[in-house]
Amino acid sequence: MAVDVLYETRAKATGGRDGAAETLSGSFKVKLSTPEELGGAGGDGNNPEELFAAGYAACFIGAMKFVGGQEKIAVPADTAITSTVGIGPRSEGGFGLKVALEISLPGLDKATAEDLVAKAHQVCPYSNATRNNIDVKLTVV
Repeated sequence: MAVDVLYETRAKATGGRDGAAETLSGSFKVKLSTPEELGGAGGDGNNPEELFAAGYAACFIGAMKFVGGQEKIAVPADTAITSTVGIGPRSEGGFGLKVALEISLPGLDKATAEDLVAKAHQVCPYSNATRNNIDVKLTVV
């Protein structure tokens, strides 16, 4: 599948889950730490799953705004997504992720909100990247 790239960014990570990551532009830098549940020390750093959760939530709101613009649906300014990302061993070996997005669209009726979410799931780059690879549960709250 060809992608007509309109924007790209570069980031560098060092030290793995107990290191650091930053964009090469210098606009973002984060200390990383492994959660205790994965055998790490925990600590005040973030982990890749937290970064993925935040990125997916933000990107999905962007996808809803895109679809809303096409369909003349005003996406509420106070729209919010709580994204839960889980990691663990896969039955096939290795590790896998599970994602749950709880989507709040205050002021939209449930049917309109669910239709908007379903359509956004088809255009969101994170959804397209994870489709058929990761279990993604979408819930309008």
